Amino acid sequence: MAAAAATAKSTPRRTLAEVVGVGAAMALLVLVPREESGRMVKAQADPVTSTVTVRHVSGPQHLKAYLDIVGVATACDGITRGVRIGQTYTEAQCAALLERELVAHAEPVLACTPWLRGEGREGPRVAAVSLAYNIGVHGFCRSTAARRFSAGDWRGGCDAFLMWTKAGGREVRGLRLRRERERAECLQGINSSKGDGK
Repeated sequence: MAAAAATAKSTPRRTLAEVVGVGAAMALLVLVPREESGRMVKAQADPVTSTVTVRHVSGPQHLKAYLDIVGVATACDGITRGVRIGQTYTEAQCAALLERELVAHAEPVLACTPWLRGEGREGPRVAAVSLAYNIGVHGFCRSTAARRFSAGDWRGGCDAFLMWTKAGGREVRGLRLRRERERAECLQGINSSKGDGK
């Protein structure tokens, strides 16, 4: 039992680029900070190490924990796991937390909707991980979008993103606009790939 635990601890974590691909990782590491906190970053890939680094360009950096729209302690770019009001973070800590959380969302999203792994499906993959980052993995994997993707209705899966526009039981303009952008990203990937479904 102890040997299994030691092996599990020594297994290196996969990078976001290894999980979703370098292009999708770069897109997510730019998209999520813009959607979550309104900040602009530049992403740069290292093809040798399969890593993507981000550099803050402009906009707010939430280096101190705050309460989000529904009262959840949040920091950095929408990080909620383990965050308590009053905590502060460095830019490097926020970048590491963002990558960790994106990997933690991307792996189960790709497991519950394997179609998204396919070549030429970067747009839907990016959009699905972004949606899951915002609504949670369980929310995404049980969603109409995931069911439609699994049934081969790619376009319908993208359209189903628009069902997720509420917070605390009320329609939120910012969420509606975010879902419209995610849907557009998703459809762009569908329209540009071969065998684009229904």
